[in-house]
Amino acid sequence: MKNFIVIILVLFLSVSCKKELVKQPAKLIGKDQMIDIMYDLSILEAMKYQHPVSADSVETNPTAFILKKYKVDSVQFSQSNRYYAADYENYKSIFDEVGKRLAVNQRATDSIVKIEEKKAAKEKKKPIVKDTIKNKLSKASLDSIRKTTRLKR
Repeated sequence: MKNFIVIILVLFLSVSCKKELVKQPAKLIGKDQMIDIMYDLSILEAMKYQHPVSADSVETNPTAFILKKYKVDSVQFSQSNRYYAADYENYKSIFDEVGKRLAVNQRATDSIVKIEEKKAAKEKKKPIVKDTIKNKLSKASLDSIRKTTRLKR
């Protein structure tokens, strides 16, 4: 009998310790879509701090644009964000995935910049080529061109 009470007590304690801090919202945004939204918002924040004048000159709210893109309203995003934030491991995995995507994007951008810099350096090193066609035109051909232009006038 004592074993039975101990087992029931252990089960009761294990179930009662698992308390949800935040209840799951009715319109929970899926984890993959939440990653996409947070990735886009991260890029917008980076753009805002990189070029603050260009972000201020836009008359629309970029965050509202992102939420509209994913057909999510701000309340739904806020509730879903709070729900995922309540579970540290789950929230950390979302941010790790966003970080991975940003790192891939950064590497791709850096390689494009390096390619453009190499092209610009090659253009600077190229000698200026004179127009050889003008140099090869004979005086007779220049005279014939002048005559035809006078006739057309």
